[in-house]
Amino acid sequence: MENRGVFWLIEGELLVVLYDEKNTVGLSKKGRNYNHKELWDHVKPKGCQKTFDYYPRGRLEVTSKGKPVIYMSQFIDEVYLPELIKRFNLTKPPRVHIDGSRHYQCYLDEDYHDTNR
Repeated sequence: MENRGVFWLIEGELLVVLYDEKNTVGLSKKGRNYNHKELWDHVKPKGCQKTFDYYPRGRLEVTSKGKPVIYMSQFIDEVYLPELIKRFNLTKPPRVHIDGSRHYQCYLDEDYHDTNR
């Protein structure tokens, strides 16, 4: 079975959180995946003082036709795709949508505004 979930790229390592219908912490508005902002405080690395949007991030959704789609920051290199495919247990190749919009903005973006400053 293919999973949904969210992920961050933190100093070269993927932090992947698979959607679990039993876990109601950090759910998105639709309730079938997680919201990065709502989930961050529960999954961020110990001692991390960065906001949810500091690191490059992305999500995996599955369409109504069962096709996996990975939405991710333009700063996550495609070399991480094999690991994402493995961690999300994908049985079909995902469509990858590189998202350079403000929604996936991070510290690497020129106009990023860190709310911790």
